[in-house]
This record gives sequence, C-alpha cells and structure tokens, in this order.
Amino acid sequence: MSRNLFITGTGTDIGKTYVSGLIVKALHEAGLDAAYYKAAMSGNERRRDGSLIPGDALFVKNFSGISQSLETMCPYVYEQAVSPHLAARLEGRPVQMEVIKKTFQQVSREHDYVIVEGSGGITCPIRYDGKTLWLTDIVRELGLPSLMVADAGLGTINGVMLTYAYMQQKNLPLKGILFNNFHAGDVMEEDNRRMCEEMTGLPVLACIPRGAQMLPGLGAEELASLFD
Repeated sequence: MSRNLFITGTGTDIGKTYVSGLIVKALHEAGLDAAYYKAAMSGNERRRDGSLIPGDALFVKNFSGISQSLETMCPYVYEQAVSPHLAARLEGRPVQMEVIKKTFQQVSREHDYVIVEGSGGITCPIRYDGKTLWLTDIVRELGLPSLMVADAGLGTINGVMLTYAYMQQKNLPLKGILFNNFHAGDVMEEDNRRMCEEMTGLPVLACIPRGAQMLPGLGAEELASLFD
C-alpha cells in the first residue's frame, strides 16, 4: 500500500493543483512511483464524444509526466463550475464515501506515493442533499496527513490561521505550509512567511515563484518523508 499526503489550501484557485503537480513531478523524476487522486472535481470541459475531461488530473499528468491513467485519478467529475456538492446535485450524481474509499484504495495498491488533492478550501462540502459529506470526512476516513498551500501575498495570514485553526479543531494533522506566487525579497511576503510560521508553529517548507517548473528547496527524499 502507498504512503499518502493530502494537499489543502486557504481557498479556491490558490494553486493546489499546480503544487500537487510540482510534488508529483519531483517524485517521479527522482524515480519514485508517484500518483495523483482527487475525490471530486467540478468545472470540467467535455470531449467531442460528450465525456468529461478531469482537468486538474490532466494538468498533473501532463505536467509531471506520470503514466497513471486519467480514469483512476478522480471518480467524480462534474461539468458545472460550482462547489462539488452543488454540481453533484445539479448533475444527479452524488458522491458516495464507499466509492471514494474503493477507488482510492485501488490507486494506493498500485503506487508507492499518492498525492490527494482537496476540492476548494478545507471546509468545502462534498455532498449536501439530505446526506452530508465534508472534505474533512474524506481526509479523516483515508487517514491522510496534510500540507497547506497559501498565496504569499496580502491576506494570507488570515487565510492560513483560519485553515490551521479549523484543522486543529478537527484533529487533522498538518505537516507544513507551501507559499505559492512568492517574490523573494518582498518585505510583505517575507513577513507573511515569518508570521505564519510563528503563529501556527508550522514550517513554511517551500516558497514557490510564479510559474516555477520545479519545487524549490525540497528534494525528493525530503518530500517523500512527508508522506504517511
């Protein structure tokens, strides 16, 4: 069975998919058997045959160079660009925990390291139609440790602290923070890094410049040590 790591973020479009791709790419290029999984993804386009393209999964696959099939990366793919719980209701295909467990375990059996990306921020509802399923339920059920992705710019202290406090409340282990869109030497962003470390007690493991093609400051061995 694989060792696994969950990627959450301080909000939507914060760079979780991009950072997931960087991590998978680093492991893959070091010769490690890395894979990607996301329980539910919304806002996807259709192929000519009408089937949905899991866009985040396709990005990670192409960016990292892994051979894992798209079909194994995400069991619930929706067209509507809304929260997964609403997309599922609009499209008539609610998320089932049993399906998530089964498909994740299949990926876990076939690969050594699996990055699991969250949908939106950590409080994202995955199902809310009389039955409820939250992203935190999935993280707990799969027994995943987490890394938090945050934008390096203005407002990140608040976003980091709220995410950290919520995960502490839910007893979900966080191993560190990754700053995206970081400008080295920028007074505010350097202070954001220091403040987030001091206020959470978590290390900022990497500061990633916009458009980076590799994860700065983290080698494959150190990355692999973050997986449980």
